[in-house]
Parts: sequence; structure tokens; C-alpha cells
Amino acid sequence: MHVLKLEINNYRHMKDLSRRSITGVVYVVLMLAGAAFHPLLFAVVFGTFLYLTQLEFYQLLEKAGSAPRKTAGLALGLLFFIICFGMVNNLLPAKSYLIFIPALTFIFLFEAFSEKSGILQNSAVTFTGFVYVAVPFSLLNFMVHPGYPNYPVFNAKILIGVFFIVWVYDSMAYMAGSMFGKHKIHKKISPNKSWEGLIAGTVFALLTGILNSVIFQHPSVLNWLAISVIVVLFGTLGDLFESIIKRRLNVKDSGTILPGHGGLLDRFDSLLFVIPVVYVWLDFTGNL
Repeated sequence: MHVLKLEINNYRHMKDLSRRSITGVVYVVLMLAGAAFHPLLFAVVFGTFLYLTQLEFYQLLEKAGSAPRKTAGLALGLLFFIICFGMVNNLLPAKSYLIFIPALTFIFLFEAFSEKSGILQNSAVTFTGFVYVAVPFSLLNFMVHPGYPNYPVFNAKILIGVFFIVWVYDSMAYMAGSMFGKHKIHKKISPNKSWEGLIAGTVFALLTGILNSVIFQHPSVLNWLAISVIVVLFGTLGDLFESIIKRRLNVKDSGTILPGHGGLLDRFDSLLFVIPVVYVWLDFTGNL
């Protein structure tokens, strides 16, 4: 009987591992295809990711008893992404983002004319979903058009390099933490995160940054090392931020859309914090 149970557990483990691997491959392929091939494919892939991730965030908040204006928040998120896409592809004037300012007031107008209670709270959580999810995704438009506005040519090398660093950091931190992790970063918030995993992930993130400078030739190796440090610091903060949200809501995963991986928010938690900071660094250093 014991042998039978062991075999069943091994079968389930292998099945889960296989499902997780297949999902991971599909996820990576979609990310790379969306970033590498064509602006329209980029818009479809990352616009869809934006919508589903922001929706997932609002659904998490609903479980906590909040009442975000999902329709208004999602519409504003997609609108901002589309405006940024139109600007970098010369489909819209450079100051088209100003359209978004009056559009933003609709969140508060919806609440003002609503019979629901908690106007300020509902508006705040709706706006939080926009800032947390839609803004980072929309900034990707500028990262794949590094010459905008002077030379708005689609070039996703920097973005793909950032993806590489994030994926290597997350993978190596997870593997090292699983095998050697004894000292937890924060037992209550994220008990699976260890200092050993963080150190290993940092080393491999820096090595990936150096490799990126060789593969892509631009920006400089110092800039890639700086981006690697940003990924380590803000990727970890992004992961901890989502862990805090899930722990307070008493949920394991943000969703079930990715078999074996949970939700999209679970996969993008690091990038949502990393992308804005990397964008600011690249802009300030003249690499965009």
C-alpha cells in the first residue's frame, strides 16, 4: 500500500512538472515572439497580457471586499497602452498622452454617480490597478522604440535582454534557495525566499548582464550591470509586494490561467516593478 501511494505521488509530481514545463515554454515563447517580430504582434501580445493581469489584480481586490471599477480601470489601462503604441509608431501626435488626463477623471465620475458606498476607496483601488499594471506595460512601447521620437524604429533588443536577466535571476534564486536556502529573507511575508537564493540569483543576473552586452552590443556593459542590479533590487521588491497582497488575502496564487504557475500576476510581479525603473535609467543615461 505504501509503495502504491509513493508511485501515485511520483506520478502526480511528474505530471505537475510536465504541465509546469509546457506552460513555462509557451509563456516564454509568447513573450519573445511579442517582443521580437513585429510592432502589431507586440501590441496584441502585451496588450492582452496587460488586460488579463490588471483584471486578475482587480479580482484579487474583490476577494478582499473592495469594489474596483473594473470596466473603467481596464478601459483606461488599454487606452493608455494604445496611446503609447500610437505615439511611438507615428500614428498619433507626440502629446497624445494628454488625452488620458480627462479620461482619468471618468473613474471618479463613475464613483460619484454610483449608489455604492466607499467612493474614495473604490476610486483608489481602481487607480492602483492602473498604476501597478497598465503603466509598466505601456512603458514597454518606448523600450522597443529606443530612438523615439527622432528615430522611432522597432528594436526590442534591450527589452529581450531585460527579460533574460529577470528569468535567469528568478530561476537561479529559486533553484539555489530550494537546495541551499536556510536563512529566510522574511519568514512571514515570503517563507520560500532565502538570502542564499538572493545571492545566487544576483551573481547569475550580473553574469547575464555581461552576456547581454556581448550579444546585443548596446548599451554598454556598465549599463547592463546597472540594469542587472535594478532587476535584483526591484524584482525582489515586486515579488515581495505581491506576496504581501496574497498573504493578506490568504490565497496561494493570483489566478489559474497558467497551469502549474498560477496567474499572470504571479509571473509579472517582478517585471511590474523592474520595467519603470529600467525605463527611467535608460532614459536618464541617453540609451532610449
